[in-house]
Amino acid sequence: MDKIIDINIQDEMKKSYIDYAMSVIISRALPDVRDGLKPVHRRILYAMNELNLGPDKQYRKSARIVGDTMGKYHPHGDSSIYDAMVRMAQDFSTRYPLVDGHGNFGNIDGDSAAAMRYTEARMSKLAMFMLMETDKNTVKFKANFDESMQEPEILPARYPNLLVNGSSGIAVGMATNIPPHNMGEVIDGVVKIIDNFVGNNEEQEIRDTDVEELMGLIKGPDFPTGGIIQGKYGIEQAYRTGKGKIKVKARTLIEELPNGKPQIIVTEIPYMVNKAKLVEKIAELVKIKKVEGITDLRDESDREGMRIVVELRRDVNPNIILNQLFKYTQLQENFSVNLLALLDSEPQIFNLKSMLEAYLEHQTVVVTRRTEFDLNKAEARSHIIQGLNKALDMIDEITYLISNSKNTQEAKEALQDIIELTEVQAQAIIDMRLRALTGLERHKLQKELEDLNIKIDEYKSILSNKINLYNLIKKELLDIKINYADERRSEITFLDDEIDIEDLIHEEQVVVTITNLGYIKRIPLDTYRQQNRGGKGVIGLSTIEEDFIAHFFITSNLDDILFFTNAGKSYKIKAYKIPSAGRTARGINIKNLLEFGAEEKISAVFPVQSTENITRYLTMITKQGIIKKTDIQSFNNIRKGGLIALTLAENDELIGVYETNDEDTIFVATKNGRGILFKGKDVRPMGRTARGVRSIKLVEDDFVVGATVPKEGQQILLVCENGLGKRTKMDEFRTQNRGGKGLTIYKSNEKTGKIVGIVSVFEEEDLLLITSEGIIIRIQVNQISSVGRYAQGVKLINLNPGVQVVSMDKIKEIKDEVVEDGE
Repeated sequence: MDKIIDINIQDEMKKSYIDYAMSVIISRALPDVRDGLKPVHRRILYAMNELNLGPDKQYRKSARIVGDTMGKYHPHGDSSIYDAMVRMAQDFSTRYPLVDGHGNFGNIDGDSAAAMRYTEARMSKLAMFMLMETDKNTVKFKANFDESMQEPEILPARYPNLLVNGSSGIAVGMATNIPPHNMGEVIDGVVKIIDNFVGNNEEQEIRDTDVEELMGLIKGPDFPTGGIIQGKYGIEQAYRTGKGKIKVKARTLIEELPNGKPQIIVTEIPYMVNKAKLVEKIAELVKIKKVEGITDLRDESDREGMRIVVELRRDVNPNIILNQLFKYTQLQENFSVNLLALLDSEPQIFNLKSMLEAYLEHQTVVVTRRTEFDLNKAEARSHIIQGLNKALDMIDEITYLISNSKNTQEAKEALQDIIELTEVQAQAIIDMRLRALTGLERHKLQKELEDLNIKIDEYKSILSNKINLYNLIKKELLDIKINYADERRSEITFLDDEIDIEDLIHEEQVVVTITNLGYIKRIPLDTYRQQNRGGKGVIGLSTIEEDFIAHFFITSNLDDILFFTNAGKSYKIKAYKIPSAGRTARGINIKNLLEFGAEEKISAVFPVQSTENITRYLTMITKQGIIKKTDIQSFNNIRKGGLIALTLAENDELIGVYETNDEDTIFVATKNGRGILFKGKDVRPMGRTARGVRSIKLVEDDFVVGATVPKEGQQILLVCENGLGKRTKMDEFRTQNRGGKGLTIYKSNEKTGKIVGIVSVFEEEDLLLITSEGIIIRIQVNQISSVGRYAQGVKLINLNPGVQVVSMDKIKEIKDEVVEDGE
């Protein structure tokens, strides 16, 4: 009972947990900022050095290395030691491997290394620079775990290994994730700090180095697996603050096979991505049809390098598939940088500058201690040689004293007393061989003394002048750079938000066409020649059976395109991101561009010009005559998955979207020839999810075919199914209250067919018509007669039997040379 001590369990738990946490932080999980190594890596390298496993020696079994490390320095599991050694030998895990492995050390597919009894290893050439001159008192030593041996607290690390090879680890309450870098760039950064401190000449004022200067030399991480780093913002944040997020994507290229099928080739993948699992993920996406258009997937990687082949269908846009793979797989990954390391056994967050300065400070200590060691050794040798020279001058006396002495101790004392030598010199003379008495040996001693004096002066100048010390460090670093630095493997590119991609795109007017089955393409407007009224038109699209052009419009390739679907959702994309195609090409399916739902179809498309106006609205018209006006700013931030644009009633669908403001009037037309003109302010603005109000009162079997927002001087132009059309002045239509039955605007019959669309036009504008056969004709508006609202109009296009006009749109301010029909 006397040995039982009462302890507060809360205090004991707190104390024990803190002890455990500090042990993990200091002794296991975090690297030291000076040599960039965790204890296990440091002990592995030191054990290999003790086993004399240099790069010029024979390989030794990994089990022997692990055994020595565990038994002498690292009392933990052998598997953890072996795993650490394996990573130091993998060229896809470590940028500059420190272990030269022989045998199966695993691969980028995630296959494990062979058992340690099968593999062999030795140190790489660079590892020697980590351990160089540990025998010259360059670093402090401490007792090992059982105090039976000594091990270094830190390694000399003659190059900045922490940044060069990086490190990652999870401690208690903190974690580190330091990416690898290019050795040449990092050494240049250290040299820059030295140059700024030393100055190029004595008259130059020494100064501090800022992070921006270093970032001009150290571009960013350089991963062993290459890849493309997207954007510099995350890099700059990490270098300035110690924390940042870097987006890394695979290096890919698109090839076309002789049969016309495109294929995506992956030659580099992001750091620490398992290639085999990446290929499995792509196959899974194909199986669940999350990515459609992939016909074959192969891993053709070999000793020459990585090559993953993704074969595609002919009709898909390979860039769209590639973007989907970037989104859903590890072809694109985020690397979270956390520059956390130990300094004097304390964890600290470093920025780029402080990390390099901490390394440079370590080097000043290492080189100073090495120089002091060499100086002491040189002075000691010089002292002995001076005694030997003196002995050679008095060789007879010394020979007599030694021969008449009873023992060695008496001889040594006699030499000290009579010849006035020091104890060290006396001992050296006692140990001197008879051959040293020759004239040749005297000459050698004199030459050695002269060389030693030169070295002593050199060592003293280094120790007495910091500029000389820094210049020596610089020289040795540059020697390592010359011999071991290589080219960058990871490319750094700009992100879309860091450089305005639109500044690199030539603006032009384009025609965007979308078929009933959802195939979309972009064509330069000048593809279509102007023709006279009544022409046959040109082929605008090669359609398949039961497909036809449902939407087309003219816009700038820099404008946003808003898509509205039958589900009442809206999507947005830049026009230039729609793949360009030939005049007769079918295009690609819209679902390869936008994340439509399984049952969604396009019901309206609206180009939004890139201008600022706070009074702009999007006014939506449905087939059942419902109208809704919503501030255009509500559609600024549309997610890739789309946003709800309006709530639709059952059996209703959206047929048109128009840009309006409070001063506009709105004209709505129906299939059977009714129309209504009312003021835009009669429709109050509503939120995106609102249902809207009635625009026109419909009779049975009638529905709205379109609407327009006429401006001053414009006329209403309508087109019928059978190719007739007309212009009518706005004076023919009186303004009414919203929601009425409207006026008769066209008397349709079997000859004319029903109305397919209306638009407000100026005379100098052109019109495009599309037929159910995919024929497109472009005609001048001024060739279409201006008549009353009851007139039938004139023939705009000659149609083959069974063919009808299905859509129309106007061209703004286009002044092409008229080409005669038939040319």
